[in-house]
Amino acid sequence: MSDADIQQVPPYELMGGKQGIDDLVDRFYDVMDALPQARTIRAMHGPDLTVIRHVLKLYLAQWLGGPQDYSRERGHPMLRGRHLGFSIGLAERDAWMQCMDAALSQVACEPQVREHVREAMLKLADWMRNQPNNP
Repeated sequence: MSDADIQQVPPYELMGGKQGIDDLVDRFYDVMDALPQARTIRAMHGPDLTVIRHVLKLYLAQWLGGPQDYSRERGHPMLRGRHLGFSIGLAERDAWMQCMDAALSQVACEPQVREHVREAMLKLADWMRNQPNNP
């Protein structure tokens, strides 16, 4: 698959649509639950991840070019604003990306699509930082 192909078809579709995004998010939170390096970011969530899994599925589907269900259900994403109550620095960004990398590695899609999405997610994760370059 060429870069041109990736630019023409929404990543949502290239990753398998709703099922692909659902699988990605479920794997992401399963990794977060299991990975010792993710303890800090896991602690930012409540004990039951059911609601947040649903929210991230809606958000990623919309962000990756799928249905606009997130906005219909929850309004404008205001992603950074919704996370201002959490301390997010380099360590939290890196832990989040470690979980997402592990989840992405298990998604059934072309390697070029996976890398394209990973690069976009890294930019998004970095943009979410609201703390100085803490270790």
